[in-house]
Amino acid sequence: MTVPARRSWWGWGSVADELSPAETKALVARTEALLPGHDFTDHPPPDPADLPIPPPRIQPPPALTGLCSPDPHDRLAHARGKAFRDVVRNLHGDVTHVPDLVARPRTEQDVIDLLDWCTDATIPVIPYGGGSSVVGGIEPRFDSPAIALDLQHLDQVLEVDRTSRAARIQAGTYGPALESQLRPHGLTLRHFPQSFAYSTLGGWLATRAGGHFATLYTHIDDLTESLRVITPAGTGETRRLPGSGAGPSPDRLFLGSEGTLGVITEAWMRLRDRPRWQTTCSVSFTDYPAAVAATRALAQSGLHPSNCRLLDPAEAFLSTATTVDGGLLIVAFESADHPVDAWLARAVEITAGHGGTVLSTRHRGEETTDSAGSWRSAFLRMPYQRDALARRAMIVETFETACTWDRFETLHAAITDAAHQALTAIRGAGLISCRFTHVYPDGPAPYYSVYAPGRWGSTVAQWDEIKHAVSEAIIDNGGTITHHHAVGRDHRPWYDRQRPDPFAAALRAAKHALDPAGILNPGVLLSGESPLAQLDTPSPR
Repeated sequence: MTVPARRSWWGWGSVADELSPAETKALVARTEALLPGHDFTDHPPPDPADLPIPPPRIQPPPALTGLCSPDPHDRLAHARGKAFRDVVRNLHGDVTHVPDLVARPRTEQDVIDLLDWCTDATIPVIPYGGGSSVVGGIEPRFDSPAIALDLQHLDQVLEVDRTSRAARIQAGTYGPALESQLRPHGLTLRHFPQSFAYSTLGGWLATRAGGHFATLYTHIDDLTESLRVITPAGTGETRRLPGSGAGPSPDRLFLGSEGTLGVITEAWMRLRDRPRWQTTCSVSFTDYPAAVAATRALAQSGLHPSNCRLLDPAEAFLSTATTVDGGLLIVAFESADHPVDAWLARAVEITAGHGGTVLSTRHRGEETTDSAGSWRSAFLRMPYQRDALARRAMIVETFETACTWDRFETLHAAITDAAHQALTAIRGAGLISCRFTHVYPDGPAPYYSVYAPGRWGSTVAQWDEIKHAVSEAIIDNGGTITHHHAVGRDHRPWYDRQRPDPFAAALRAAKHALDPAGILNPGVLLSGESPLAQLDTPSPR
């Protein structure tokens, strides 16, 4: 079993990777320059040993005792995800809604036995990957006893088909362990979400995670060949195929199901040869609409860059310390088969036609401090920076969406206006930035970051007001409530409005057929007709 280094119980990632005192001092200084007058007093996290974690309300049958942990710290670490509101509640020592047990199956039969017990006893089960949810997807936000089902022991690449470039991988495999096991075969899944080191294949599949590629193969869906899923109604495994027109896709039913329909235990995943050629270019613009137009032209060019991320001026400055008037576009190409210089040259021509100016170009293996490299480093450190600022009563969080190109200007204006109005009403100041994380021929996926001074003790409520305002703007202006962060419990009210009613009825029927007792992650995706139906209704935060 391979799991990440010692995890932070209250915040993002590992304890070893938290900001150093020097990094924290520099971060506070930069933030204070943008938002003078804020009280940056540090509020360290409490010692978990001092928190009043309630004892378990349930006991497993003797045959399952060895799989279940009642340890208070273990349960606390599985109680919630890594959103801003999760981090702040941890900092305040809020221990409401802690799972009663953490179950760690070692085999598929263990999963079956655990689900059988919980079905008979009507105990909610929350499938748990790496715990990096930022939408309330793993929090037992109800008063009933609950079990966190952690698949970390199912962590092996079981089989590699080099001919078809695919592998059968267990769902509890963390990103680094997955890549490490594929490397001797010269293959890679090439799926690198920001949570890569702290999330699992099963989590990516259950939440339809977005990954490394900004175009073409953007979601884990695109890399999935077949799934094996354990449900309370039985076990199902789909056929390995490169494509099929045989009715609705069974894989698609479980991709994005967020643990509500079954427990994904393994999957055959499409792989690729490890890239040999990589080239990255940073392009600046003096006008934001021109930068957006250039990005759209690239998305529609058929060049399929692996990276095509547009940072607005605020995001460019905060992430890379690069000052631009209109935007900074980071474009990259990679291949295991051929040099990619010609593709990059054509991309530069396209951006030049929209007023873009190349700032730097970097090839594989070159160590430089260009904007692209700075952005990558900042991208990986962003969650740790958020945690450091959250300790100092700052509101720092993100939200994302996607829309068609024709709607972007209106949607972007509505979102930024809603955010600024909420910030003004709450604290009278704040900053919102935007970047495109993924782009398609028919539209972008804009990702927003909010920075605002808060009041210690009130930052969760303040963020909830901002979140509500921007979510309303997203739904009212043709966007999706989430592009790659999943629905969870936080997005449920808007997801209910986004999906068609007939589809909601069909999904509810599938839930009843696969999980008749309604034990699997109640409160996520839908309400169900079950003994646990009262747990399925979105509750106020």
